This record gives sequence, C-alpha cells and structure tokens, in this order.
Amino acid sequence: MLAAMPDSAPSPLSSGGTSPRDGGDACPGTLRLHRADDGALARVRIPGGVLSADRADALLAVAGRFGDGELHLTSRGNVQLRGLDAECGGGPAELLGAAGLLPSAAHERARNIVASPLAGLDGSPSLGGWLSELDSLVCGSAAAAALSGRFLFALDSGRGDVDALGADVTLIAEGGDCLLRVGAADEVFRLPSADGPRAALLAAELFLRAARDSGAWRVKDLPDDVRTALVRAVGATAGPVVRRPRPRTAEAPAPGAVTAPNSSTPATKTTTTTATTTAISVGVPLGRLAPAQWRLLTETARRYGNELRLTPWRGIVIPGPFGPPEPSTQSAQSEPSTRSGRSGRAAEALDALAAAGLITGPDSPWTGVGACVGHPGCAKSLSDVRAEAGAAVGPVGRLPVYWSGCERRCGHPHGEWIDVVVTPEGHRISHVRGEHRNPRAVVRNDPAALASAVSEARA
Repeated sequence: MLAAMPDSAPSPLSSGGTSPRDGGDACPGTLRLHRADDGALARVRIPGGVLSADRADALLAVAGRFGDGELHLTSRGNVQLRGLDAECGGGPAELLGAAGLLPSAAHERARNIVASPLAGLDGSPSLGGWLSELDSLVCGSAAAAALSGRFLFALDSGRGDVDALGADVTLIAEGGDCLLRVGAADEVFRLPSADGPRAALLAAELFLRAARDSGAWRVKDLPDDVRTALVRAVGATAGPVVRRPRPRTAEAPAPGAVTAPNSSTPATKTTTTTATTTAISVGVPLGRLAPAQWRLLTETARRYGNELRLTPWRGIVIPGPFGPPEPSTQSAQSEPSTRSGRSGRAAEALDALAAAGLITGPDSPWTGVGACVGHPGCAKSLSDVRAEAGAAVGPVGRLPVYWSGCERRCGHPHGEWIDVVVTPEGHRISHVRGEHRNPRAVVRNDPAALASAVSEARA
C-alpha cells in the first residue's frame, strides 16, 4: 500500500502497487482521501471524462450521502467529492465500485487519461477504441500500479486540444495512423493506430524504470539526460520519427451546439453538405455543480444519448443525436421559445441548462474564468478566491483567467492565460505563455482595482 502523507488518509479498502519514490504518492483518489478544511476529499478518475448517465447518478448519490452534495470538475476531466466525513470509511468506494467506476483498486489513481471531448462529434476521429483499450491495459499492468497520481496520458483526435495539456504520454490521431509523444518532445513517433494504446503503456512502463533513481513523478521531472534516454528507448520500440512541436494553446470546446458535416448527404459539384448537431457543450462556472445542475445534465444525457463527457476545461459535452436545426413553428405574434434565435432540440436543451446557471454561449461573463477551491476549503489558501473571481467577473476576455489562493496554483490551465495568485503583498497578475511568465501587476486589497486590472489583462 502506498504510504500515507500527513494530509491524506487511506480508506480501509485501499490497496495498490508500491511506489519507487520515498514518501509515497499523496495524490488523492477514492481509496485514499485528502484532508481539507471542509472535510475529506475524494478524487474519482473518469478516463477520457466519459460517463454514462447511470454512473453519473452514482457519483451524485455518493456526494449526497457522504459529502456536501456538490460535484467539482477538475482540470483533468475528473470529479472531486468534497466535505466527506472523515469516518466514512470504505462507503464511497463500495458504491463507486458497484457502479463500475473503480475497476482496479491497485490502479485507481493511475487511470489518468484525458481525451479530446469532441472526438467523433465534430468530424474528427472517434477515440472510444483507444480509450477503452488503454484503460484496460493500464489496469492489467502490474508495473502501471506504481504510476504517480500525477502521471497523465492524453488521447488527441488531431485537433491539438489535449496535446497542449502537457501530458506525459500523448497519442495523436493522424489519418489511419497515430503519433506518440513522450513528454514535451518535439519529435514524435508514427505507428499504426491499432498499436497506439500498447505503445503508450510501454512508454509509461519505461518511464517508471527511468524514474527509479531520480524519484521523478512525471516525465518533465526527469533530469535532461535521463529524459532524452527515455525518448530514445521509446523510439527503439516505435515507428519513424516525425517532428511535430506541441501546440501552445489548449482550446476548450466552445459552449453551445456542436455540429459536423452530415455524411449521409455528401457534397457534389452542385450541392453542399448539410450540418447536423451532434452534441451540446456547456461550461460550469468554477467547475462547481450543485445537485440540481448535475441531475439536469444527467437527465439531458439520458434523453439524447446517455453519455456525458467531462472536459479538462471544467465543462461538459453531451453527445446527441440532436439532428439538424428545426424550423420554428411559432407564429410571428408569439414569443420565441429559445434564446438568440436558436431552435430545435439542441436549443431546447441548452436553454434549460442556461436557466440552471450553466454556460451555454460565448457571451457569458463566466467564460474562461477558473479558480482553485480557495478559503475556507483549503487551509493553504490566503483568501476566498472563488468569491473574488465572482466579484471580478466582467466582460468576456480574449484570454482565460485562473485565480489561485496560494503559490501552488492547483488546477491551473495550460497554454496562454492570465494567472491571478494571492500573495501576502496582494494579488499578483501575470500573463503566462507556456513556460514563460510576464509579471503584470500586484493589486493590494482593492476589489474595484483588482477587477479592472484582471479585465485589462484579459483583453
């Protein structure tokens, strides 16, 4: 069993692989809870963010029975349950296991897999086969049980969205092949698509061997020479090398209807393809879902496709089929039934979700705004950053913004964004571009000035 750290408590059901690193891995899971100021915290891994409606119901049941009732989305498309009673024991794990959300006790924290949430919905390839196979391979590998809860796999449909998230091992769909990236290396390896999941697991197992002496949790933590040797070792088992730099910007799905060309009506010289609404996408303010909001999302998924996809940007995609937009049947004298002139089943669903407080269009002031849990949920936070973020919400900015209550910046995004960190001197506002940071300003205890400075930085 992995050793418990001072701020984590193992469940009576906890068992797993042995970490090669001193002190063990304190990353929380469902079998090892994290002690927070608002109670114990469980992090439930949802590979690829894909949930059936029934499994979504199970998460809500656990949150209501053992926690504060809310569900919190993470920057890896997982779910955190907060406010759990420290004496809840193995109750949450038993219910989650019965729902199929805990297929392997030894691997539950190693099942960190993000996937392009629009895969198969926007004209890009489906990743369902890769996802199920990689998850099965990870759970079937004795070595993979030793992966840190921080180690991340990414499955990219070719859009570059999750390739930009800084995963340790990334598979990228390209035609009938796939590209394999290790860490942030610009050189990727081309191999047949069917070989991708097994190659990804092998890369992770080779990482564990490389990390034995360095104590690294992730590929980026390896010494430069060890990391270079790891990439070469992976290349010796993979295909030819292709240069493909990692994208700098990770783009979240735009809130609203998701459309793709209708393959049943191919374009000719005299006709054009028609689009069909294949999914709807919504954002979740600060990633925090009340029971009624989660229930509505689950009911919507059950009505149209029975699936929810949690995104690494704290949003949710609900696949259809929703069909093509339907013409309005209302008279000119009647009130329109949907906002912004939208019509059809997708618009009906989006309007209901908007009324529940979710982000369904690019004009929401909450678009691109994120924050850690802050005070009072976290003892290390210097302020209630969620409340501060809400007070500073204004016009939609060009860049996303993330508020952190301390220098740890838990859950921060990747790519280009505005970083707001609470320090003893005030709120430090920086413009982040990948690994580069441009200090902008420090605002001291003035909410109006803080809101203005954040808005200016995002513009």
